[in-house]
Amino acid sequence: MFFTLPDFSDISLRDYQETMQRPFFSLSKRKRVKPIDYVSPDKAVTVHVSPNPTYGMATIWDADIMIYLASHLNELRERGLNDLSPVIRLQPGDLLKRICWGTSGRAYERLVSALDRLQATTIKTNIRASAKSRETTFSWIDSYTHLVDERTQRSLGMEITLSKWFFDGVMDKRNVLAISPLYFEITSGLGKWLYRASRKHAGGNGAEGFVIGFETLHQKSGSESSYPVFKRKLLDLAKANELPDISLEVVNPDSTKPKMRMVMRRHMAERARSVRANPLPSSVTPAEDDEQAMIDPRQAMTLIAQAAGGLRSPGADRSKAKPVPLSGGRARDILDAHVHDAIRSDFPGWDYDELMRRFDAFLGANPHELPRNYSKRFYGFVKEHHRRNKYKLRP
Repeated sequence: MFFTLPDFSDISLRDYQETMQRPFFSLSKRKRVKPIDYVSPDKAVTVHVSPNPTYGMATIWDADIMIYLASHLNELRERGLNDLSPVIRLQPGDLLKRICWGTSGRAYERLVSALDRLQATTIKTNIRASAKSRETTFSWIDSYTHLVDERTQRSLGMEITLSKWFFDGVMDKRNVLAISPLYFEITSGLGKWLYRASRKHAGGNGAEGFVIGFETLHQKSGSESSYPVFKRKLLDLAKANELPDISLEVVNPDSTKPKMRMVMRRHMAERARSVRANPLPSSVTPAEDDEQAMIDPRQAMTLIAQAAGGLRSPGADRSKAKPVPLSGGRARDILDAHVHDAIRSDFPGWDYDELMRRFDAFLGANPHELPRNYSKRFYGFVKEHHRRNKYKLRP
């Protein structure tokens, strides 16, 4: 009988940080047969990834499975289970639902193809090499077995054996980082890689975040795209600024060597205060102090009303506005707990994550409106949205 996994609503997602900022996966769904050769600028780290001619290279989407398995192992360790093994038994349907791949027949086929690539892709690296070995060679998983009822063709479960390199790394809790459940909703390969790299780089750097050059990101990603194409994609991601938990800002966008600043969104209010207190050089437009930055109250309310109503212009037809259904998880993680509780109590029925997306879009379009306290300002934003749209909520 196979082991029953903990319900995913009870556990936190964990990613293995040694794989988050370096080129271990193909960023394209197209079959990749060109190897990845990476040497860090200081020559201290090397990564060589060899694809299988039949299956191609494991992709950044296949890495969803490794994140799921790392999260499962981390949870078992946190619960104090002993004698943990690299052999993990699971129901494919549970895995597919939890990484948002769906449970259709096509999803099962996709899972098997991903496991084939994870097993067939060969990695050689000196990361975590021991004193007796210069490099370690491994595949992501050593093997997998899928049991099927011969009569009904129904899945009876799956057994996946992780590589020793990956298993040993995840079992050291210092090597795993919490990531957002919304990670699985990122659709682009570069977006998924950039989220993981940003989470690794920016996580411990507070309001200052982490600044890195586009050319360095191109090298660290292992992307097959030319640098001009890669640069354009990065600029698009920064302009949209929709990665969960991470705020992106392009530094010196018009220079020949632009850079990306990555800041955890929970630090954005603190960063805004820091920018106002420490003006940037004259070559960069400085942020204004609070009194100078505050626009006319009536204009501010108009802007907030537009954003709360879905970023419509003042003349838009409000009769067509549709209420946003109740949901939410990101808002709970980012907002101050007492503010989140107050919003749920005072303005029930809304999808707070969607409203937060609109609020962030409003702030992105009006940088002079960056608040001193993100949570309190968001409360006012939801209050205005509720006032204008509360009668549209379903009974």
